Amino acid sequence: MDWRAASGLPPNMPGTVLTIGTFDGVHRGHRLVLDLLATRAANTGLRSVLVTFDSHPLEIVNPAAAPMLLTTAEEKSEVLVESRLDYAVVYPFTRTLAAYDATQFVDEVLLRRLGMRELLVGYDHGFGRGRSGDADVLCELGAARGFQVTVVPPVQGRDGRPISSTSIRRAVAGGDLARASDGLARPYAVSGSVTHGTARGRTLGFRTINVVRAAGRKLMPPEGVYAVRVQTGTGSHEGMVNLGPRPTFDDPVPTLEAHLFDTDGDWYGQRVRIDFLRRLRDVTKFANAEALIRQLGVDEQMARAVLRQARVGL
Repeated sequence: MDWRAASGLPPNMPGTVLTIGTFDGVHRGHRLVLDLLATRAANTGLRSVLVTFDSHPLEIVNPAAAPMLLTTAEEKSEVLVESRLDYAVVYPFTRTLAAYDATQFVDEVLLRRLGMRELLVGYDHGFGRGRSGDADVLCELGAARGFQVTVVPPVQGRDGRPISSTSIRRAVAGGDLARASDGLARPYAVSGSVTHGTARGRTLGFRTINVVRAAGRKLMPPEGVYAVRVQTGTGSHEGMVNLGPRPTFDDPVPTLEAHLFDTDGDWYGQRVRIDFLRRLRDVTKFANAEALIRQLGVDEQMARAVLRQARVGL
């Protein structure tokens, strides 16, 4: 079989230099792999290809252990577009695929379907049934089948520990957005569509946009009020977000509401991205609307100070 006909890749490709993984978050360690992949492709005349999956493998293999995700499929694609990657191949992760051992996956998918000539993997990578395809096994397969394997070392965070999707998930879940941002090389973000809300914010003097997240296993920061940037179709806007219920009005339903500073627009039905910069306080029940309004004024001043610091890189 002609591998090019079976891959969906262009028919005139000479072969590929390839990496594989879930790439959840596309963090700094992932970016090093992608940079090296693109450089190697440019030096060899091959095409750089990332192979990933449209659901986390643990969702099929062990659903109880499947992690919440740093990036949805759409968010991951947006980050990958910013790289020098030539192509991304997304496979549905099925029970059939999960049953492949490392050798079968290399032979039938990477070599036969994707024309792999070289493989780059992270130091802790593993794929195939039982994650049997670790770096040592891949190097043995490469020697036997004639493809080169490069194992990329870990990237250290500011705390001196290797950056990983797992460590970033812990940081986000614990509200440590600075550590998460260090690992990602960008603020942690949540995307969704703007929908109509109760319009209560207007009566308080703090008009908000209500963002509905797409269904899925997206990891959310702890409930609270945050300083944020909101990326919209009209550009980037600074503001603050309430993530959680509205206890002052006895509304227990969690929401994601953003008040944008110094701007006014209609984004209903549009997709926006909220970049979380810093947590300002807990969600709190106030005695009345007037007390809430006073606190929102304080929140705004704190958020503006955080955003000013972020602009100058402090």
